[in-house]
Amino acid sequence: MAASRTIFVAGAGIGGLTASLALAAQGFRVVVLEKAERLEEVGAGLQLSPNASRVLIDLGLQPRLEARAVIPEAISLMSARTGAEITRLPLGEAATSRAGAPYWVVHRADLQAALQAEVNDTPDIDLRLGCQFEDVAPHARGLTVVQRRGSSRQPELALALVGADGIWSAVRNHLFPQVQPRFSGLIAWRGTLDIRQLPRGYTSRRVQLWMGANAHLVAYPISGGRQINLVAVVPGTWNSPGWSTPADASELKNAFAEAGWPGPARMMIGAADDWKKWALFTLPDGGQWTQGAITLLGDAVHAMLPFAAQGAAMAIEDAAVLAKCLGDSGAESAGSITAALKQYARQRRARVARVQRTARQQGRIYHLWGPAALARDLAIKAMGPGQVLARQRWIYDWRL
Repeated sequence: MAASRTIFVAGAGIGGLTASLALAAQGFRVVVLEKAERLEEVGAGLQLSPNASRVLIDLGLQPRLEARAVIPEAISLMSARTGAEITRLPLGEAATSRAGAPYWVVHRADLQAALQAEVNDTPDIDLRLGCQFEDVAPHARGLTVVQRRGSSRQPELALALVGADGIWSAVRNHLFPQVQPRFSGLIAWRGTLDIRQLPRGYTSRRVQLWMGANAHLVAYPISGGRQINLVAVVPGTWNSPGWSTPADASELKNAFAEAGWPGPARMMIGAADDWKKWALFTLPDGGQWTQGAITLLGDAVHAMLPFAAQGAAMAIEDAAVLAKCLGDSGAESAGSITAALKQYARQRRARVARVQRTARQQGRIYHLWGPAALARDLAIKAMGPGQVLARQRWIYDWRL
């Protein structure tokens, strides 16, 4: 294979598949390497604010997602201290109209299936399942990317390599082995339940964010509104890598009961039996993004805490910016590719670092207790829904 106009992407998660579509739209041939034999659901729900959904819409994914995604009517900020709603932030069609793109909540499997279907329908993308990145070496005509399928190794020429292979990235470990994920001291639990398991008063199309002492709970509809996605975050010492470790539901139920959480929150936790957990790891802000014709994207370079609901969105934004920078470069030489990747990193680094800081700050706010929690609740009430939403507009209003 000639290297001309061929870019390799390691990882077929949300960031990698979005990058492949965006790069193909810029006229590149894309080879996606994914070590899994098939793409399966990892995780449950995702919140896709307008900064992410407009990228997906521009790539032609709206018809595939509209039937499965939910546009929530509002975000309800709930106090575990009192059991009451602090404020309700309006979303719905009015917010969609203002932002020019919807705020979607969607099952991760539905988004990944839509991306894969679009990839399969794009002739310039070669998705290779059961085939993993192993090594890369630069040369005068670009890169030699070595891939492995079983015991077979195959080198191929490429113009560039994009590491979109997650927080435990093999590409990042090849480039920057000194950069390692850090355990945050927090554990996320996730579960889903059929919406028919809840009383009618708890089935409205809204995102609920329950804030409590050293813990919080998020609940929102997915799968066209047929299921509720639950994510609970609590401190802990367990820190094994992975996204889907089976978890003992009674451990979580007892933790929220002992902390005196209100009945509605405990009812939702009790209704979901099949819980999974994952330890929350992060990467340092402002890390190294590129080296020559190799770059990183998404969690591989900026894994963050989930408290701004922007992890997937930042990977989607990365993909759009990366493709534009490479498309604008003309891709005529190794020097132009290197310059384009440096430009991509310059455009993304400050914004992503700000989102990382915002996520950490919001996590601290969610987990306040005692007088500090009371002060937080009063401050949110005093600000009102408009001002609270306005504080997020620098995130939501982003455009390529």
